[in-house]
Amino acid sequence: MSQAHPFDYSNKRVVITGAFSGVGAALLDVLAELGGPEVIVLDLKRPEGPNSAFIETNMGRVASVAAAIDAIDGPIDVLFNNAGIAATHPVEDVMAVNWLGLRQLSEGLLPQIKQDGAIANTASIAGGQWPGHLQEVLECISIESPEELFGWCGDHKDLVGDGYAFSKECVQVYTMKSAKDTLVKKVRTNSVCPAPIDTPLLPDFNKTMTEKTINWTIDQAGGTIATPRDIAMTLAFLGADAARYVNGVNLNVDNGFSAFMTTGQVDFSGLA
Repeated sequence: MSQAHPFDYSNKRVVITGAFSGVGAALLDVLAELGGPEVIVLDLKRPEGPNSAFIETNMGRVASVAAAIDAIDGPIDVLFNNAGIAATHPVEDVMAVNWLGLRQLSEGLLPQIKQDGAIANTASIAGGQWPGHLQEVLECISIESPEELFGWCGDHKDLVGDGYAFSKECVQVYTMKSAKDTLVKKVRTNSVCPAPIDTPLLPDFNKTMTEKTINWTIDQAGGTIATPRDIAMTLAFLGADAARYVNGVNLNVDNGFSAFMTTGQVDFSGLA
């Protein structure tokens, strides 16, 4: 019997959050090209791309996420936690959608994810500052209730800021920490950490991070901005059999920007 192609998604069943636009919408198209799996979408709006089922879900509301978990019957091969919002929203909403909803869905659906399955989270290079305060991030991600989390965020305003970068720090650290627990079930957990992407959210990031900073980051990464498809293809890799030995990894997809920062090869004059 010939071995299945390592990137083949045919006969698989996947769940994607945030597929109405941007990276999630591109991921629907990429998966269709890779075999057309059964795709269950969780979002506020029904996507136009190829999908098998749509469950209206607010990832920032515990009851809504719980209802979505209850509505998904049967085994799952891959969970793509892609939904996210920018800091144009209140801090509590940013933390709820980008972090709490992701954890709730991951842990709620884990019993249904098949052996050799995967969880792939969409984080961000904006969340790469966690090494400077790892213990605080670990403390934060151990908090269960939204009320307690929001209180913690209020007590750590200088660290949490507008919520976006810190929420992505939580996702990156959770990806590493939960990878050991999911591996017990032979399920891999990884994240993709993009640089700025040309999506409908870009104007929001230009407001919250400043257009000057976003453009500088793009310039230092070679002068081209990532497309939704660039990130979608990386997510598809992390969910595929091709990544069967990749676990607990936060994969920077930034055309080298993080590497250039680490090795002192960026020009900060553009931020002056």
